[in-house]
Amino acid sequence: MKALSRLAIAAVWLYQGGWCKLVAPNERHLKVVAGVPGVGPVHARKALAVVGSVEVALAAWVLSGRAPRTAAAAQTALLGGMNGGGLLFSRRSIAEPANMLTQNLALIALIWSTARR
Repeated sequence: MKALSRLAIAAVWLYQGGWCKLVAPNERHLKVVAGVPGVGPVHARKALAVVGSVEVALAAWVLSGRAPRTAAAAQTALLGGMNGGGLLFSRRSIAEPANMLTQNLALIALIWSTARR
């Protein structure tokens, strides 16, 4: 069960980071990142690629099973930073903020549940 949970968590990071930010950058994600001060539309693709790379690295970390509580803390911090930054700087680019927060809270619950097993 723990391996399946790790696989599910890693799949989220791989899809969001690998696909939506690196392989086929999502326009919605680009708009959110472009709203961050100092990034803007000129640097949005590059910033999105950095975030996507971090997310792919997190997927690998989760799959490794090493330091699960530290990994959970890192994932929680990243999600908190991305959600907070998105809501603070790019609120109008987020179609359904309550839905986004609900999904990410569910992911965090799974992350910590898996880390504590």
